[in-house]
Amino acid sequence: MIYMFIASGFEEIEALLPLDLMRRAGLEVTTVGIGGNEIIGSHSITVKTDMCDCEFDRLADKRADMIFLPGGMPGTLNLAASDTVISAIKKALEDESYITAICAAPSILGDMGLLRGKEAICYPGFEDRLTGAKISQSKVVFDGKILTAAGMGAAEELGLKIVQIFCGKEKSDKLRHAIIAD
Repeated sequence: MIYMFIASGFEEIEALLPLDLMRRAGLEVTTVGIGGNEIIGSHSITVKTDMCDCEFDRLADKRADMIFLPGGMPGTLNLAASDTVISAIKKALEDESYITAICAAPSILGDMGLLRGKEAICYPGFEDRLTGAKISQSKVVFDGKILTAAGMGAAEELGLKIVQIFCGKEKSDKLRHAIIAD
């Protein structure tokens, strides 16, 4: 199971484009709204999530294959302030699951000290929050079990990378060709 945490003020493209690609590939993804089931993005688009954080907190088995954190402001700040999100990240670390963050959201991982010695990327201007990381020039960076991406323009590449990790390169390439229609 992949859990995507969505908080008020999230960047819609950074959540919805990878979510669409993952679901097209047949991956099981559950969206978790922080503070409720209807979350308003940074551009006033309302998204209905599969569950809210209070439902997630009551789950007996919170084992995740991946935790996904979209960026945006103040979405990233709202994710960082959520005990549910921080607990889910810590559980993912214990379980050796993947953790993905895009745009400003890698700053959450940096603030937690999870990027020390790792290559990472974020939205320009947040690099100082990636404590101990080697800042990459790539749009999407995969180091160990942590994936980071630069921002909205990297959302497609990030989604396809996740599909590649879980479904293989052939499926990722097939999906890439299907969405580009070449």
